[in-house]
Amino acid sequence: MTQKTFIPFGGEAIHTREIENARVMVLPIYYEMAPSYGSGSGEGPYHLLNASIELECLDEETLMDWRKFGIHTFPGLFPPDDPEKAVEEIASTAGQHLATGRFLFSIGGDHAITIGLAKAAAAKYPDIGVLQVDAHLDLRNQWNGSPYNHACVMRRIGDDLKLPFVQVGIRSFCPEEFEYIQTHHLYPFYAHNLTPGDDSWMDDVVYALPDNVYLSIDLDGLDPTIIPGTGTPVPGGLTYRQVVELIKRVGAEKNVVAADINELAKIEGSVVSEFTAAKLATKLFVYCLK
Repeated sequence: MTQKTFIPFGGEAIHTREIENARVMVLPIYYEMAPSYGSGSGEGPYHLLNASIELECLDEETLMDWRKFGIHTFPGLFPPDDPEKAVEEIASTAGQHLATGRFLFSIGGDHAITIGLAKAAAAKYPDIGVLQVDAHLDLRNQWNGSPYNHACVMRRIGDDLKLPFVQVGIRSFCPEEFEYIQTHHLYPFYAHNLTPGDDSWMDDVVYALPDNVYLSIDLDGLDPTIIPGTGTPVPGGLTYRQVVELIKRVGAEKNVVAADINELAKIEGSVVSEFTAAKLATKLFVYCLK
């Protein structure tokens, strides 16, 4: 992955240079290794940050000016190509930032970044749980030659980190993953059961989570008509409003300590995916920061 021009979230005018004056820390992670299908997520942080410059600063629902939280963007992290070493570098870097007690928002990169990020969050908050928005279960034990692949994220979080997790928007999985959820008595929130206009299922999501939450949004969890720019788009996904309402509900009732958005893959000639992803980031700020 080549070095990218530094772009702070929201642009230079919004960048809080002194971290002690910021409540939000933004960590771009330029990492993509052995994708399953489409490529390009390694450049995702750059495109999301570039799109964030075009955002209006007032949230239309809360009328909050999200700039006032103070947002400090770190230079991009470029983990090594070795997947296990990449996880450790991400965990170490995130751990240093989480130690400050500020909200850490990380931008991927492929979904494998979440293994290290969740590891760091669990070190600071041992009673944490993970909320995953995704089209895929990501419960393979190994994929494309590594147990630290993006298709193995939740397997590592469950088996290695021993963290509880809740999965929302699921609509793609293999027999190995289905056997795993049956054996472990897991109950994913399948996309075909989540009818737009009926948000009652979100009460069950909130109930299933512990007080401290790490939130991971794989952009393929949304329907590809909304986010076409992702490596493995799957039809029948969540709407933008469903994801925003879920963030709102969880943020109101739980302590969301950190979050990530991952798997953005730029489509040349289109800006809708990166702009929507950047907008979702501001929803994390206004609904998850107390």
